[in-house]
Amino acid sequence: MIRGEKVIVHGDGTSLWTLTHSEDFAKGFVGLMGNPISIGHAFHITSDEVLTWDQIYKTIGAAVGVRPHIVHIPSDYLALFDEHLTGSLIGDKANCAVFDNTKIKTFVPEYRAVIPFREGIARTIRWFRAKPERMTVHQESNAFMDRVIRCYERACDPE
Repeated sequence: MIRGEKVIVHGDGTSLWTLTHSEDFAKGFVGLMGNPISIGHAFHITSDEVLTWDQIYKTIGAAVGVRPHIVHIPSDYLALFDEHLTGSLIGDKANCAVFDNTKIKTFVPEYRAVIPFREGIARTIRWFRAKPERMTVHQESNAFMDRVIRCYERACDPE
């Protein structure tokens, strides 16, 4: 993204997703630990902030000072290139993920996710930039994305 290369966003970029900063999650988790009324219950601990995948990528771009060059690629097409995407993308990220946080807020009344994604990702970018050795490029992932984009733009077979 920083180098101006194209980035893949699955589908049309409009499916909704919820991202939760670890500090916010920890507040909910700690509030449940040792709380006897929480025993036997299942919880999700998420933010109330809901973003589209396009918004997520644009927010990441803004945090690093660039406008991402997004290429929308159908999720089914992406899964043709890697069978593992069938579960993690088709069965998860391609679907809207919006949660009702009433239960965690009922069991842990002080729980509120207060760190918006734009702030959380800015913190993360600062953390990476603080030590250049953290800023490594995963060449296999880049090669995969370049291949998918090249094939999609040329409408070639993934095999």
